[in-house]
Amino acid sequence: MAPTISVRNPRTGTVDYQITPPRAEQVASTCDRLRQGQLEWQALGINHRIDVLRAWKQALLDRKDALIQAVTADTGRWAESVLEVDSFLSGLDRWCSLAPDLVAPAPPKTAAIPFIELRPQLVPYGLVGVISPWNFPLLLSTIDTIPALLAGCAVMVKPSEITPRFMEVMLAAIAAVPALKTVFTYIPGAGETGAALIDNVDLVCFTGSVATGKVVAAAAAKRMIPAFLELGGKDPAIVLASADVDQAATALLWGSVVNGGQSCLSIERIYVDRRVCDRFVETLVAKANQLQLAYPEPNSGQIGPIIAERQADLIRSHLGDALEKGAVVHCGGTIETLGGGLWLQPTVLTQVDHTMAVMTAETFGPIMPIMVFDTVEQAITLANDTDYGLSAAVFAGAPDEAQTVAQQIQAGAISLNDAGLTALVYEGEKNAFKLSGLGGSRMGPASIQRFMRKQVLLAKTSSIPDPWWF
Repeated sequence: MAPTISVRNPRTGTVDYQITPPRAEQVASTCDRLRQGQLEWQALGINHRIDVLRAWKQALLDRKDALIQAVTADTGRWAESVLEVDSFLSGLDRWCSLAPDLVAPAPPKTAAIPFIELRPQLVPYGLVGVISPWNFPLLLSTIDTIPALLAGCAVMVKPSEITPRFMEVMLAAIAAVPALKTVFTYIPGAGETGAALIDNVDLVCFTGSVATGKVVAAAAAKRMIPAFLELGGKDPAIVLASADVDQAATALLWGSVVNGGQSCLSIERIYVDRRVCDRFVETLVAKANQLQLAYPEPNSGQIGPIIAERQADLIRSHLGDALEKGAVVHCGGTIETLGGGLWLQPTVLTQVDHTMAVMTAETFGPIMPIMVFDTVEQAITLANDTDYGLSAAVFAGAPDEAQTVAQQIQAGAISLNDAGLTALVYEGEKNAFKLSGLGGSRMGPASIQRFMRKQVLLAKTSSIPDPWWF
């Protein structure tokens, strides 16, 4: 029997849950079972798969309150947990409505050689492995899973060992739909379980840190299987002199501190034109001071606890480094222990620069470091001075002015006069730049198409002997 893993409660700091990872041979056996089920899952067609997933949605709706409670227990926050569950359920509906057109192969066509017809086919990967993180445990465990299932794949998910409680509800809902449990499951565990999963699947999707993503990519490459990776971010925002300062401050506060800043899509550094910077800082600080910690109850305020204990250590390190190098704190700035949990009020910093980790390394906390610029060219250079390229934001008085700047930023998704839109709008295809990821877009039509290989049948339509035959 594998050793159990103790799970810390982010609100109380106490260990109140345990998981027991499967042995490597158990992972392999479960993968074999899922792969056998996949053959019939694929053969029954898209309409059958949609019917099954809609039945699963009903099983989830029957357990919706329990699911919200489980996600809240995992993360310590309430409002985002409700939004996370609702986004997951609406995403399930969206994919079911889109899938029939997206999984249909292109019609046959005549090749350049007139008597050869090309008959395109789409063949799903047999078994997809999903390794998901702790910051949005439900949503990020299903964002790849749902399109993979609709494409005709079987799926095994290993969520983070930091936030595993929601698995119980998900497994109960899966068990309520017999046709689904033959091709879909969750398994608990940490890195060793993830490694065993990669050893037994045909494609892997990973969301998490750059360091672990590199390990996943290397393991997948060794087996010659595809790896789709969405990794860290250090998302910049640029506020031009023409921007509506109040609007920019409101959007960037949300984009920086929603979910306690614990999102790869969080705005983690803000560059503001010197002419409006003082007014922007004043406005942002006033708005930040209106937010409350979600304590003593999960719905007491807007800012939940720091979910992972090790993340608190990193945040302290970034803040300490910034203060030592001359940064000025306008609000927040100190991690508090309340009820055993770790909390940080929204924190605004000025007098920062790129010698500070808070401006260059992923912080994953509710921190808004603000740096002034004098020219647009300088702002673009600073925004691109990073190893990451996930997303960004630009604020300007006119949409065309914002777009001109955005087109020069090296990132996959850039919100204009708003922040974090890629977390809410799923239609736009995008790729991660630099170290922020690898592989096809998990947004838009390409998301489902990643899970199908293109095959072509080349049919001879004439009985005349080919001119190149011996």
